[in-house]
Amino acid sequence: MAEIPFTLSVPDTELELLRTKLELTQLPDELEDAKWDYGVPLGDTRRLLARWKDGFDWRAAEAKINAIPQFTRDIEVDGFGTLNIHYIHQKSQVKNAIPLFFSHGWPGHFMEVSKLLPLLTAESADHPSFHVVAFSLPGYGFSEAPKKRGFGLRQYAEVGHKLMVALGYDEYIAQGGDWGFGIVRTMASLYGERHVKAWHTNFPFMYKPSLSAHPLIWLRDLVTPYTAEERQHSERAAWFVKKSYGYWAEHATMPQTVGYSLADSPVGLLAWIYEKLVIWSDDYPWTDDEVLTWISIYWFSRAGPAASLRIYYEFGTEEGQADWAKLKSPTIPFGLSYFAKELPFVRLFWTRVLGNLVFQSTHDSGGHFVAHEKPELLVGDIRKMFGSGGPAFGVIPGRDGYAGK
Repeated sequence: MAEIPFTLSVPDTELELLRTKLELTQLPDELEDAKWDYGVPLGDTRRLLARWKDGFDWRAAEAKINAIPQFTRDIEVDGFGTLNIHYIHQKSQVKNAIPLFFSHGWPGHFMEVSKLLPLLTAESADHPSFHVVAFSLPGYGFSEAPKKRGFGLRQYAEVGHKLMVALGYDEYIAQGGDWGFGIVRTMASLYGERHVKAWHTNFPFMYKPSLSAHPLIWLRDLVTPYTAEERQHSERAAWFVKKSYGYWAEHATMPQTVGYSLADSPVGLLAWIYEKLVIWSDDYPWTDDEVLTWISIYWFSRAGPAASLRIYYEFGTEEGQADWAKLKSPTIPFGLSYFAKELPFVRLFWTRVLGNLVFQSTHDSGGHFVAHEKPELLVGDIRKMFGSGGPAFGVIPGRDGYAGK
């Protein structure tokens, strides 16, 4: 499992093909005053299309991506053969830095970690520093996609764990949001205690605790009035289910069907993901070039954008649901950061059923893409959880992450 340095270099022929497809784009009409009520406004799409075709500099974006140390490595996955996995590995200069595994989700990608890297790896005597590993999920970015059905959260977790061990991190912590939540919680369950020493998420996905499984939490929920903040979160979640949940149903039932459109039409891909970037974030001021870099990573991805949808199908099968339900609750320290415009609704006391909750914080801003929107807040919470005086300080013996020690 040798490590191979990776440099992104999209062939000129692929850039030319993209430009040709953009030139041939046929746009739909739009109702008067439709705004965002019907989906991505036509004016936004026209503007981004024109920029992508004639003004966006992919080579400049590519250079920024290549400024971050990237590699590929073959990882053997039980029952699925060997997959070539792409990842970022940014090491701190602090000798005893804490190894941290980061997992993105959909419609994210490996570069979601980019704003976190200088903060997490910073040297200081006042807060811990981290060695950061962030992979492209199999089928995303520049990782090879599985070829067989049934590749679910357990397999993504296996890839992440084996990657960390191959890098020499026999003991590490894990952080993730969106599908990254499911992946790192699975890692904590399967590889906790011995390898994964603690985990943290900004995406608390769970169902309301039931009377039969968690009677005390169920009773507390019954008698505890909602706070104003909880009502706002509940309204946000209700809006999400009513207005923005259709993508999940398509991905989880017939991902191949929508995959044809995403693989063949760059503007179709742009609209499908741009919609989520805008309405799932907390009024983040997306620039056109930020958006186009984000979408281009999907367009130029190794397996193509359709491969990124299949995780929904596998999770939604009877087997996937049963595997998630029988996953044992991790006993290692668990931390949670809850941001104002995140999509699922939870009452924070519910989340104790997810694991050994030792740290939690709430923020009055930030949305679904918080690593990109509010990196300082996310890193601040991670530092509090693992720093001196924090509930997970010293979880890896000999690695507290402080400079000069």
